Amino acid sequence: MKMTKKYGGIVVPMVTPLTAKGDIDQEAVGSIMTAFVQNNISPLVMGTTGESASFSNGERLAMLRAVVSQKSANQQIYAGVVQNEVCQQVSQARNYLDLGADAVVATLPGYYLLTPEQMKGHFEKLADALEGPLFIYNIKATTQMSIPLEIIDELSGHPHIKGLKDSERDETRLRKAIERFKDNEEFSYFCGWGAATVKSLMLGADGVVPSTGNLVPEMYRALYEAALAEDWDTASHYQKMTDGVAGIYQANKTLGQSLAALKLLMQERSFCRPFMKPPLTMLDSRMAEQVRSQWKDFQTGRKT
Repeated sequence: MKMTKKYGGIVVPMVTPLTAKGDIDQEAVGSIMTAFVQNNISPLVMGTTGESASFSNGERLAMLRAVVSQKSANQQIYAGVVQNEVCQQVSQARNYLDLGADAVVATLPGYYLLTPEQMKGHFEKLADALEGPLFIYNIKATTQMSIPLEIIDELSGHPHIKGLKDSERDETRLRKAIERFKDNEEFSYFCGWGAATVKSLMLGADGVVPSTGNLVPEMYRALYEAALAEDWDTASHYQKMTDGVAGIYQANKTLGQSLAALKLLMQERSFCRPFMKPPLTMLDSRMAEQVRSQWKDFQTGRKT
């Protein structure tokens, strides 16, 4: 595969590191961004993995400022727009772009179920109001809606709409979407389904958005470099490895519990501390010990 479009590669939905008082942990932001730079990874700030729905506008902007201050020349900063109130989406997206985000990534407002035409109208209005790149973010797990590919195809012609991040776990949709958009030089397809990372790249996806990259960024660099070289055996090896890591913090857990487990394991690697933004909480002692034990077993298995 060849990455030729402006937007592509590995984009990790970055956790939002916090201090014990609930403030943005500036030092941890630096640690995570350093690991991303070393592994040719760009961050998606304030996405689902970043607990975006739980933060105030001021806190979201503080996080983006912290990330932008650590930006390297080889990175693009993507910023998540997660709001139910449309005017707030517009204001937030404009603020993100003004602060240095390279693109904004917006979900549908998630309270009311929308018709396909309402979905189209929402993204058109948002894109019309911006003077920078907008990505459509399809995440059925949180919005309870799936944006039809036909609607996304119609939106792909808008001059400000530059791509799709699709986190829906549907292999038929994955194949159809990549086939539809892979030859559109002005529109990038990002796979947000971690277990389908290699499959999507083989099919022609422009990029991938794996939350597990917060914990093992070096594995994703190796996977992506193998994919660029079309060394699919090596890429598949790292897919298996990253699937194993994802299973440790995701299996048999709610989304909130999995994010807490991810931060807990990131503490094991000295990336950040395990503090969560209410209403989410840290893992209880029993589950925390189980996650640590599984991580230790995984690390031991890698050495043997």
